[in-house]
Amino acid sequence: MKVSVCVTLLLLCCISHAKAVTVESCPKAAGSFIQTQVEETVTLTCVTDGSMDPSNQNELQWYRNGDLVDLKEENRLYRSSLCVQPVTREDNGAIFTCQLKGDASVNNSIELDVQFPPDLNDTEEVFVEETSNVVLSCDVLANPPVTVAWKKDDELLDLTSGSYKTTNNGITAQLTVPKVKRDVHQGTYTCETTSSVYGIRNKTFKVTVEDKVLKFPLGPTIAGVVVVVCTIIIAIISRRDQIKKCCKLN
Repeated sequence: MKVSVCVTLLLLCCISHAKAVTVESCPKAAGSFIQTQVEETVTLTCVTDGSMDPSNQNELQWYRNGDLVDLKEENRLYRSSLCVQPVTREDNGAIFTCQLKGDASVNNSIELDVQFPPDLNDTEEVFVEETSNVVLSCDVLANPPVTVAWKKDDELLDLTSGSYKTTNNGITAQLTVPKVKRDVHQGTYTCETTSSVYGIRNKTFKVTVEDKVLKFPLGPTIAGVVVVVCTIIIAIISRRDQIKKCCKLN
């Protein structure tokens, strides 16, 4: 998110009134909310009430989610402008507050309602050993929220069978397949989201089930070899005299 300072008079779409400061915005605000899209530009301009005395008491400050925005000196008196350009997903829910530096109780705020789709529309190759578990994850964070469905080979999964487990916290949707079997679970899975704003979007997982590999227990094997070697060496040392006698007789 980039916040740049606008020092020239801008074409404004809406005026929302406050007690002593007024926040003007483009695009038009609905109450204290501005609905916009990612990659768009939002312009905010704060002006002091004309009835106030012209003095340094009219110096303005901008805050974004409680953090002070750095303004040039010429953009603080009577009229102060900000540009949010470009708008990003991280700007959703951001609250911009304009207030008098000399009286923080004189303020006005605008909240951004940024609409954005889920980040999907790609394909992922997944390889899993038979009898292992596999977890498929997709990013479903969106505004407005989306509904999520899981499919296998273009057919809706029967999530009541107990063969699959799903979770969705509004940010990530996951499908867990426990104890994978090649003849049952290998195939193409789809995480499909539906939205009244963005329509249908999906992410595809091509799941390949491989033969289970018997893992060689390297650690225990090395330890066993070391024990055997040490035992042999100790046996040789303890019987060295007998070995020397046998060698002389031969």
